[in-house]
Amino acid sequence: MLYTRLAYQAADRIGYPLEKCNMAFRTGLITAIGPSVAVFIVMVGMMSVVGGPVTWLRLAVIGAAPTELTAATIGAEARGVAFGSPDYDLLALATSWWTMAINGFGWLIIVALFTHKLEGLRERLGGGDPKWLAALSAAATLGVFGYLDSGHVLAGGGRLIAVLGGAISMVILLQVVQKVKWLREYTLGIAMLIGMLLAILLGS
Repeated sequence: MLYTRLAYQAADRIGYPLEKCNMAFRTGLITAIGPSVAVFIVMVGMMSVVGGPVTWLRLAVIGAAPTELTAATIGAEARGVAFGSPDYDLLALATSWWTMAINGFGWLIIVALFTHKLEGLRERLGGGDPKWLAALSAAATLGVFGYLDSGHVLAGGGRLIAVLGGAISMVILLQVVQKVKWLREYTLGIAMLIGMLLAILLGS
C-alpha cells in the first residue's frame, strides 16, 4: 500500500495520467494471482518443516518459492539428513536457515553494484536506435522466460502441460483482446490460471 501510494504521488508530480496508473494497478493485481497461488502452496509445505516466521520472511521478501525450497533442502542434505525427515533436528533446521539466507546474497550484491549501469549498457548495445533497443529488450525477455520454462518442458507431465496450456491460452487471448479491449490487462493472469488448471486436470 505504501509503495502504491508513493507511485501515485510520483505520477501526479510528473503529470502522468491517472487512468494509466489505475490500469497498471489492475493489471498487476490480476497478474499476481497465478504466481501467488504457486508461492502459497510451497509456503504451506515449508512452514511445517522450517517454521512459519522464516518461511513468511523468505517468501514475502524473495518470493522465489522453488529457489527457497531448494536452498532449504540443500541445507538439510549438508547435515546428512533428508529435508523434513524424522532426523531433521535443530542443527539441520539452522543449516537450512543459513543456506536460505546465504543463497540470497548473490543477486542482492549484483543489484547493488550493477543495476544502475544496466541502462547505459543497454543503450550502448542498442546504438541509440529505438527499434533496435526494443528488439534487444524483447529478445532478452524471451531468452529469460525460455530458460525458465525449459526445465518444465523437459520435465514433462503436468509441468509441460502448464507451460503449453499457458502459452496457447496467451496466443488465443491476444486474438480475443483485439475485439474485447478491456480484457487486455488481464490476459497474462488468465493465461497462467488456465495453465495451472490444465496441469491439475490433465497432469495427474
